[in-house]
Amino acid sequence: MLTKPFVTFMLCYTGFIDSGLGGCLFLVSFMDKLEFRIEHIGLAAINSRVLRDWYVEKLSATEIWTDNSEPPAFLLKFPCGEILEIYPSTRANQETGDNKLAGWRHLALRVASVEATRNELERRGVVVDQPMKPAGGAGRVIFFKDIEGNLLHLVDRPEGWGVLIG
Repeated sequence: MLTKPFVTFMLCYTGFIDSGLGGCLFLVSFMDKLEFRIEHIGLAAINSRVLRDWYVEKLSATEIWTDNSEPPAFLLKFPCGEILEIYPSTRANQETGDNKLAGWRHLALRVASVEATRNELERRGVVVDQPMKPAGGAGRVIFFKDIEGNLLHLVDRPEGWGVLIG
């Protein structure tokens, strides 16, 4: 019997190995109290429509949501289920394509309850000083930063939310 919560990491692959699990390998990691699941990666775009079209055309992503604003934001789903958010940038940095440039734009962590997880993070000394906001597609988000200032957010979705499977 498990006494601690665990997180399952899924690695999809192609090649010679057949695990009988549809080409996916599962790794289990035990942790105390907090359970996270990477929900989506955010990508600020100079032209969100052109970038969306590139991901759809080149990487077989499917548009699953747009906010219909001008310029628009999009949620795209990759074939293995990962989600990419493309949204308009407010400025550009010529070094964005430099693989050695520190940080990501944001990392969304899917949780069962934003409030409960925020409380636990604050107990651990994480500063969460942003207000809760509606999440693109459905649900709620709250932003916070890591020690280097990289932006993350917690997201919870309504029960039965149909965009994510699993």
